[in-house]
Amino acid sequence: MASRKSPGAWRGGGRAGGGQTARARWRAVCLAVAVAASAAAAGCGSGPGDARASPVPRYEVLARVIPGLGKVITDGRGLTLYMYVPDQRGMSRCAGLCARRWPPIVLPRGVDRPRAGRGVRAALLGTVRRRDGALQETYNGWPLYLWQGDTAPGQATGQAEDMGLWYAMAVTGVVDKGVPG
Repeated sequence: MASRKSPGAWRGGGRAGGGQTARARWRAVCLAVAVAASAAAAGCGSGPGDARASPVPRYEVLARVIPGLGKVITDGRGLTLYMYVPDQRGMSRCAGLCARRWPPIVLPRGVDRPRAGRGVRAALLGTVRRRDGALQETYNGWPLYLWQGDTAPGQATGQAEDMGLWYAMAVTGVVDKGVPG
């Protein structure tokens, strides 16, 4: 016949007053598990394409100086924002393969307007509705895009790309046709 432990044995190995010690250990273990789970959850999805990797939302428009271009606008991660000449202000013409190479800056669900960061003229920010229904950010009426070739903040490798149809946007709201240095 198997021996039965007394009802208090689980609390502290049967020692007098051991219930408090076992409970304290149990609470410490639970707290450690909760802290570890929180830390793991905070790290989930923090890859290069995830807006949670930065405390600034990706849809926030910031200003940044790029050598050869001057002060241009970037997304919340610091990646250069571009305009597309055929858009003709106020209407996006980049879809399909174009949008895969030049991802549009769209607002997340539940957000209805872009956020202006330091150095950006909030009055120049706006949106345009894309064919898929998403709200794309605009600056001075021009829909904004990223370039798949820019992989780090401060790059402007998309400047004058694709037959000279893509340009960085200056904080003043004009197309910057300079050459990155």
